[in-house]
Amino acid sequence: MFSLAILAIVLAYTWVLAPIAPRWTAAVAGALVVALAVARALKTGEWGLRPSAFLPALWRAAAFTAAAALVLAGTWHDRRLSAAEFAVLFLWGWGQQFALQTVILREATVRLKPDTTDKSATDKSITDKSALISCVAASLAFAALHLPNPFLAAVTFAGALAWCWIYSRHPNVLPLALSHALLTLVILYAFDDRITGRLRVGAAYLSR
Repeated sequence: MFSLAILAIVLAYTWVLAPIAPRWTAAVAGALVVALAVARALKTGEWGLRPSAFLPALWRAAAFTAAAALVLAGTWHDRRLSAAEFAVLFLWGWGQQFALQTVILREATVRLKPDTTDKSATDKSITDKSALISCVAASLAFAALHLPNPFLAAVTFAGALAWCWIYSRHPNVLPLALSHALLTLVILYAFDDRITGRLRVGAAYLSR
C-alpha cells in the first residue's frame, strides 16, 4: 500500500536518519515520497490536475487561506523571503499535497468505504459522511508526521482537513499547493521560533 510506504519513509527519516545524516538526505526522502506518488498516479491515472476543478478549487483554497491567515496573525517579523525561496515553498507544498491528496486521501477513501446497506440514508448523505471520515483520517495521518511538534501537528491537521475536503470535491492540487506555501509563509512571518519549534519535527524537534 502506497500510503504505508510513504508514512514509513517520512517517519524513518524524521526519527532515525535526520539526526545522523547530512541535510541533503532530506531531498532524497522527499524524492522517494514523490516517486511513490507518481508510481500510484501511473497506476491509477490520477494526477490531481483536473482542469475543470482548478477554478472551483482555487477560490475555495483562497477563501480558506485568507481566513486561516487572519486566525494565525500574530506579531509580524521581517524575514525577507525571496521569490526563489517562495518558489521552493510552493514546490515543497506541491509535493506534500500531491502525496496527501492522490495517495493518502484516496487510499483512505477506498479503505473507509461506507456500508451502503442502510436504505434509510440518501446517497448524498452517505457520500458526504464517507468523504468527511476519509478527510479526517488522511489529516490525522498528515498531522502525525509533524509530531512531536504540537504547533505544527495542530496547524497541519486543520490545514489538511480543509485541503482534503476541497480536493474531494474539486481534485486539483495546484491551488492547494499555493495555499500550503502561503500559509507556511504566514507562519514564518507571524510567529517566532519559540512557538513554531523552527518548523522541526521528529527527533530534530526533541533535540532543539
